[in-house]
Amino acid sequence: MSKFTGLLMGMGNPLLDISANVGQDVLDKYEVKLDSAILAEEKHQPLYPELIENYDVRYIAGGATQNSIRVAQWMLKDKKGQTAFMGCVGNDEYGAQLEKCASDDGVLVHYMKDETTPTGTCAALIKDGERALVANLAAANNFKETHLTTEKAQEIIDAAQFYYCAGFFLTVSVESLVKVAGQAVEKGKTFCLNLSAPFIVDFFGDQLAAALEFADFLFGNESEAEAFGKKNGMGEDLKEIALKICALPKKSSKPRTVIFTQGSKSTIVACDGKVEEFAVEALEADKLVDTNGAGDAFVGGFLSQLIQGKDMATCVNAGHWAARYIIQTSGTTLGATCDYSA
Repeated sequence: MSKFTGLLMGMGNPLLDISANVGQDVLDKYEVKLDSAILAEEKHQPLYPELIENYDVRYIAGGATQNSIRVAQWMLKDKKGQTAFMGCVGNDEYGAQLEKCASDDGVLVHYMKDETTPTGTCAALIKDGERALVANLAAANNFKETHLTTEKAQEIIDAAQFYYCAGFFLTVSVESLVKVAGQAVEKGKTFCLNLSAPFIVDFFGDQLAAALEFADFLFGNESEAEAFGKKNGMGEDLKEIALKICALPKKSSKPRTVIFTQGSKSTIVACDGKVEEFAVEALEADKLVDTNGAGDAFVGGFLSQLIQGKDMATCVNAGHWAARYIIQTSGTTLGATCDYSA
C-alpha cells in the first residue's frame, strides 16, 4: 500500500445503509419521525429484516463521516489520494462492501476489523422525499483508541492537515477523538466537528462539550442548532446561537467558525463576532429523490474547498452544490465523474 500524503482524514461510524421507501405505518410501528436520526433500541431490531424481506431495498455505503469524506474526494476530482477514513467494521460481506465502495471513490480506508461483531447498518426510511435514520452500530461501536497506534493510522494522522468527525462518533470513542483533535491543536492543524443529531446534544452533552473545545469548524442543521440553544440557554435565534458557540472555550487561538444549514433556507456562518448568510438555490420539487445524506454532502463539499485554502463563499457554495446533487439521488450515491466547478 502506498504512503498516504493527503490532506483530509475522517474518523467515524462506517455503516451500510439499508434504504427503502416506506409508508407512515412503518414509521408509526417503530415510533420513528421523519427528519430524525436515532440509535436503534431493542424495539427497532425487527425493522432490519422486515425491510429486507418486504421492501425493495437499496444497499448504499453510509455512515455520516464516511459519506462526507467520500463526497470531498469526489469533488477534488483529479486531485487523487487526498482523503482517508477510519472506523470499525465486522470481518464480513457488508464490511467488504463498504471498503470497496469507499476505495472505489478514491478514499484510503483503514478500518479496524472486529472478528466477532457484524458490520453496522442504518435503516434509511424514505417517505415523500424525507428520511428517518435508525442506526444499528454493531461493530462501529467497537472502535478503540489502540487502532490509532497502528503504523498506517499514525501515517494518516501525521500526514493530514484537516480532521473531521461527526458527533455520532462521540457515542463510540471520545478518547480517540480527543487524541486526534489534540494533535491537531498541538501541530496547528484544523479540526472539524458536526453536531449530527439532537440526541447527541441532549444525551451526550459532556462528550460534545469536550470535543467542541478542539473544534475550529462546527457544522449543524437547524434542528441540531435549536437543540443546542435550548440545552445551553442560548435562546432560539440561530444567528445568536452560532455567535455564542463561537465564543465558547477553545483549546487553540484560532477563531471558531460555526456553520448552520437550514435545508432550502439560507446557510448561516458565524466567526469573529460576525454572521453571514448564504442563499440556497431552490430545487424543483419533482427533482427531489430523498434528503438522506444532504448534510453529509454539504460538509464534504465544504471540506473539499477548505483543504485547498478557498474562501468561505466558495466553501459554502461547494457545500450547497454537493447537497443539491445528493438530494437528487438515493442516499450518498456518487456519479462516475463530478462536474462541479468553483
